[in-house]
Amino acid sequence: MLRVSCYMKLVIVESPTKAKTISKFLGKGYTVKSSYGHVRDLPKSEMGIDIEHDFIPRYIIPTKAKTKVSELKKLSAKSEEVILATDEDREGEAISWHLATALKLDEKNAKRIVFHEITKTAIEKAIANPRKIDINLVDAQQARRILDRLVGYELSPFLWKKIRRGLSAGRVQSVALRFIAEREREIEKFKSEEFWNIKAFLRKKGSSEEFETELIEKNGEKIEKTVETELFAGTYKNKKTLVSSEKESIDLKTELKQSAYSVKSIERKEIKRTPPPPFITSTLQQAANSRLGFSAKQTMSAAQKLYEEGLITYMRTDSFNLSPESLVSAKRIIQKEFGNEYALDSPRFFKTKSKGAQEAHEAIRPTSPEVIPAELEKNLDPGQYKLYKLIWSRMVACQMAPAAFDSLRAEIEAKNAETKNNYLLKAGGSVAKFEGYLKAYGKKNVEEEKLIPEMKEEESLDLSRVETEQKSTAPPPRYSEAALVKALEENGIGRPSTYAPTISTVIERQYVAKNEERRLYPQEIGLLVNDLLVEHFPQIVDIKFTATIEEEFDEIAEGKQKWMPMIREFYGPFHKNLSEKMETVKREDVLEKLDRQCPECGGDLIVKFGRFGKFIACATFPKCKYTEKTEDEKKLDEENSGIICEKCGSPMVVKRGRFGAFMGCSNYPNCKNIKKIENKLGIICPKCVEGDIVERRSKRGKNFYGCSRYPECDFALWQKPTGARCPKCNSLMVFAPKGEEKCSNKECK
Repeated sequence: MLRVSCYMKLVIVESPTKAKTISKFLGKGYTVKSSYGHVRDLPKSEMGIDIEHDFIPRYIIPTKAKTKVSELKKLSAKSEEVILATDEDREGEAISWHLATALKLDEKNAKRIVFHEITKTAIEKAIANPRKIDINLVDAQQARRILDRLVGYELSPFLWKKIRRGLSAGRVQSVALRFIAEREREIEKFKSEEFWNIKAFLRKKGSSEEFETELIEKNGEKIEKTVETELFAGTYKNKKTLVSSEKESIDLKTELKQSAYSVKSIERKEIKRTPPPPFITSTLQQAANSRLGFSAKQTMSAAQKLYEEGLITYMRTDSFNLSPESLVSAKRIIQKEFGNEYALDSPRFFKTKSKGAQEAHEAIRPTSPEVIPAELEKNLDPGQYKLYKLIWSRMVACQMAPAAFDSLRAEIEAKNAETKNNYLLKAGGSVAKFEGYLKAYGKKNVEEEKLIPEMKEEESLDLSRVETEQKSTAPPPRYSEAALVKALEENGIGRPSTYAPTISTVIERQYVAKNEERRLYPQEIGLLVNDLLVEHFPQIVDIKFTATIEEEFDEIAEGKQKWMPMIREFYGPFHKNLSEKMETVKREDVLEKLDRQCPECGGDLIVKFGRFGKFIACATFPKCKYTEKTEDEKKLDEENSGIICEKCGSPMVVKRGRFGAFMGCSNYPNCKNIKKIENKLGIICPKCVEGDIVERRSKRGKNFYGCSRYPECDFALWQKPTGARCPKCNSLMVFAPKGEEKCSNKECK
């Protein structure tokens, strides 16, 4: 039974963690409660939108929220004042609006507060400056929700009818899928070009220490050029030399061996590198992916917890702003932790480039920069600690002195007296003179080269050796999650709150998967869905159109446009096109046709997709119900034949379920024994020399490679082994990023 003072002020937030943190800062006159997210939503089992009457949504209170709403109603009825303290973005504004409606709050009694961080100062300031619910922000969120519901609920049945049941389509997710699918096609059609790099290793007269130079010109003509490949979203650049055959490289090598070398020009200078700006949502997801290996979903989940604990500012933002208090605090901690020479005389400010960015918001930063990561390590789980450390170091680094490098660049002339050919080579390097911000943020992705020796112009040099290196232009890389977030942001697709759920959705729908290098690639069903949407619904997956829709949402949020006309303008042409395509597009035209006829009725055989994967069926279904397994399925059956059930002695057979193939006892249901089908790599375990290395999946969903005899043998690797052995220590070699290989033994260099 609830006993509440009639003078109590009720504060409602979304999460219990946030409620617990805020309650620490408020006095006895306040009760802080959580709504556990949305308390009203569109129904799951139906469209829930009155299309004929200006697209009015029909919201319901979900079953799981009814008890919580009832509790909040009783509390609000006995409260002197109700304060809605949900997140400061459009989603948070909509939750406040839904709460006010569900609890039947009087506008005079309901107050809305917002804050960028959960600290005592921020909460007290927000309480002292309440406002009304911003209906423009609510309308912008409603417009997105309604538009996405219309697309999803009308387009998904089209996919069910033309490909298979259970598929779904979304507005932003379909564009993200197109990015990944188009990149895969660009990789497939890329034609690699061979070329040779020529390097000469020189040394000063009387010195044994050599330095590297690279050939760049012959007789005044450059031999290096940039090859640009036009991509679906942008261009991809490859640098190559014009030495395109081995014979040319050998001829050049011979000439360079017979040439005289001298210094043509020397350039000495100090290079300063300024730090990157503090994190916004997109750059946090990119950095966490590349530095920590976090997915966008992992990053936002950890950031949400850090925010609710009051450790960082709000994590959905596109502004680089930093509060004056945080800048003062950052300077103090820089002086304390790194020294006065690392601190700036006056703060450094960054201008937000993102169109439509909320400049009133702040960047993602620690609520108190003076709370160093080491102080929190024991209180946070490993993922939260790593993310806090990354956010802390980036914010502190952005207010530190630039890093300084000493740079020395030289142009070396090579003259061949016999052929009269003149060659130009370049050499150079840089070394850190002053670490600056790198002291806090680290040296990842900062190239540091060994300086070439001090030289004078026209000084003669000796040749040690000439090397030729065969290379080839590389295809554009597959998207990592970081690269995809960057591409979506650059093209105006989605907003800070949508990047993580967009990527998670296409992975969960199994349209997209990740390889060993954590790169995204399309599954066969993903390519099929993408091709169907591109051909028949080009506007839905068009970059410019999707970006324009996002801009219209922004205009609604700013009160410059009404949401109903915007939805009406979109829906009319979309629904008309969908109705036409539902009738004219035939399923057999979408699916792959085989050059074989059905053995039962003579109809065409096609490849279909079912709940448990691909199979071959007759195109005349349901008239003819002939089916057969694909070649891959038959091969899987063959590879796993002969396995005996250890429980009853019956043969084990390959079965298919919603999560893929598995081994099941043929004596089912009398025996319900099942086994995983192990993906063997054809590599013997180097530890026990008995088991096979098989691909496995950790509890967190990450692939790894271990011995099939586990737990008897605990050998395991995170990276996929190549099968080759290290020439130095005989450990297994593994695949590394950028197509390289490395030793799996961390102690082996």
